[in-house]
Amino acid sequence: MPDDLRHLVDALQTVPQEAGVPKPDPILVVDGVRRHFGGLTAVDVDHVEIQRGTITALIGPNGAGKTTFFNLLTGFDKPNEGQWTFEGRQLAGVRPHKVAQYGMVRTFQLTKALSRLTVMENMRLGAQDQRGEKLFASIFPFLWSKQEDEISERALSLLASFNLDQKQDDMAGSLSGGQRKLLEMARALMVEPEMVMLDEPMAGVNPALTQSLLDHIRQVRDRGTTVLFVEHDMDMVRDISDWVVVMSQGRVIAEGPPHDVMSNEAVIDAYLGVHHDRPLTDTGEALTAHPEEA
Repeated sequence: MPDDLRHLVDALQTVPQEAGVPKPDPILVVDGVRRHFGGLTAVDVDHVEIQRGTITALIGPNGAGKTTFFNLLTGFDKPNEGQWTFEGRQLAGVRPHKVAQYGMVRTFQLTKALSRLTVMENMRLGAQDQRGEKLFASIFPFLWSKQEDEISERALSLLASFNLDQKQDDMAGSLSGGQRKLLEMARALMVEPEMVMLDEPMAGVNPALTQSLLDHIRQVRDRGTTVLFVEHDMDMVRDISDWVVVMSQGRVIAEGPPHDVMSNEAVIDAYLGVHHDRPLTDTGEALTAHPEEA
């Protein structure tokens, strides 16, 4: 990590390990965001902040509300209440393409690579403010051809950094699952975002590509881009995270460095159940108390 970015990660060492704790330099601040589906509360986040220039993992058991929370923050779903700011800009009610234009982009658990376009065409789609997309300008190539060459050059540079430059003319549909993950991440960087949100980046990835994907996520942070990701692979979380936020039943229940969070009793209870350390009855149910508590 470059020395000029190291202080952003080091600043977390002085942050108390408490749910909803303020951060020294937050890029994203969430307040009172709630999402209900009928009688079910999927997300109920009182307050959470994401530190700039770091890799933050959002973890929790299945059904904890992690992906729904991602969808709310990026405009793909609407909350029943709450607000959040990104770089000081209010984003509640902002549509997804505007959220991306403001510098916060996301990937999906199921990759969204356009399979009938080439890898390079997928990359070009990620670029912002393309003059050739305007009806009048599209008639006159001299108005946009230079910009398109610059976009292609930047796309090729990104593809090279993700080891996909040799695939630039291949159809995206021909890539492996892991290569599609890399392509989606590279395409997200074409927006030149301030923050990238990755939804289960390891899902469906061949183990041979796992380390490569981890290295690329670190490289994204080392470019100065904030990373927030949802993941179930705890080895990955421990390996690359600077900070971990834990959700359970829609709420943020714990925060802290990865190794400390993994030993947090509230986190263990969320994953294994509150009776995980108690003996079972003949019917398989946990006793209500330890023998010495009876």
